[in-house]
Amino acid sequence: MKLEGFGIFVEDMAAMIRFYRDVLGFAIKEGEDTGNVYLEKDGTLFLMFGRKDFEAMAGQSFGYAKGINGHYEIALGVENYAAVDAAYREVIEKGARPVMEPTTEPWGQRTCYIADPEGNLVEIGSFVK
Repeated sequence: MKLEGFGIFVEDMAAMIRFYRDVLGFAIKEGEDTGNVYLEKDGTLFLMFGRKDFEAMAGQSFGYAKGINGHYEIALGVENYAAVDAAYREVIEKGARPVMEPTTEPWGQRTCYIADPEGNLVEIGSFVK
C-alpha cells in the first residue's frame, strides 16, 4: 500500500474551507456549501469530508474531539527558520488560533503550532537555519 493522502471529518465545511483557503493558502475551488472537498497540496491528496455526509455513507455515527485536540497534526514545511516566524505571524494575523509560538527544538527544527477552526493542530516548521 502507498500513502496517497489524508482526510479530516469536519462539522462546519464553510469555516474550514475559508481557513485552509484564505489563511493557509490551499487551492480550494469548491463552494462553501459543498459536502466534500478533494484537493491536492504539494503532491499530497487532502480531503475534507462533511461529518454528516460521511456518517450517512458509512451507515453509522462516530465520536469527534471538541476544542483544541491532539489526535494528529497537519505538518507544513517552509524554507527556513525565518520563514517559520514570518508564516506564524501571517496566519495569526489572518485569524488562526495560536497554540505554540515559534521555537527551535533540540533536534534542530524550528517549529510552531496553530489550530484550525475545529481545533485540529497545524504545524509550520523547517530544519534549515
